Amino acid sequence: MSWDDIRLVKAVADARGLAGAARTTGLNHSTVFRRLAQIEDRAGTALFVRHRTGYAATTAGEEMVALAERMEDGVASLSRKLAGGAFSPAGELRVTTNDTLLVGLLTPIFAGFQRQCHDIRLDIVLGNQALNLSKRDADVAIRATDSPPDTLFGRRVAHIAWALYGREQDFPEPVVQPLESLLGHRWIALGDALGSFKAARFVREHVAAERIVYKLNTVLGLTEAVEQGIGIGHLPCFIADCRPGLRRLSPAVPDYGVDLWLLTHPDLKNVARVRIFMDFVAAEIARQRPLIEGERGHGAHMVAGH
Repeated sequence: MSWDDIRLVKAVADARGLAGAARTTGLNHSTVFRRLAQIEDRAGTALFVRHRTGYAATTAGEEMVALAERMEDGVASLSRKLAGGAFSPAGELRVTTNDTLLVGLLTPIFAGFQRQCHDIRLDIVLGNQALNLSKRDADVAIRATDSPPDTLFGRRVAHIAWALYGREQDFPEPVVQPLESLLGHRWIALGDALGSFKAARFVREHVAAERIVYKLNTVLGLTEAVEQGIGIGHLPCFIADCRPGLRRLSPAVPDYGVDLWLLTHPDLKNVARVRIFMDFVAAEIARQRPLIEGERGHGAHMVAGH
């Protein structure tokens, strides 16, 4: 039974007859008579008792009228919410990113989002592998990449800058030094699993193997190692510039950077919670772009040039 059928039954009940129902629905009298007969036939029971004074709803008719009133109330309530901007998206949103972005950048942004949109539940999936957004492994991916998949819809929100860092107590004075003088230091590098990183390639190609004393496959671990004085190494500026124990030893190197993308499947881009989440995260990242792109670290914490 369609909404039009239920609405017609309510119109007959409200008007207590076919003529009044015809006027309120815009139909002619014979059409209302024919459609009401068809509705009663499909329902398998009489919806009205015909009296000289008009049509009186049977018990089944009263149930249908009550349903119509509930539906009308629901439509009116939704219309008010939409008109007043009070409609709030809800549900679960699965977001995939990596641990470096989560710990160094995204967790405060996610916290702010949930304070604003508390009816949306976030399910965070960590990993660097390319999840299949078509199969709903995730709704949104936040990735550092120079080549996002062509099959996904997204936006580039920042460029993640990298620079060379050392422990501040090992470089107490902000004195500019040539890069060549740093090649003799102990170095830390990303391991073979992350060897495609541009900073990792630089170390592999320019630093003597015996000077690379520590390798590992996590950027957060790399940051901790530099902070502990194991050696010097390249780090993302948005992490290292927030660590008071680290000193930047070079300007941000544009060639080592990578773009930061918000990605989703094209079929999901207009889903309310996906759109609101991506807009919120993009705006928050835009506010932090100077930090992410290495512009805040110039000055007191820089001691050498590339």
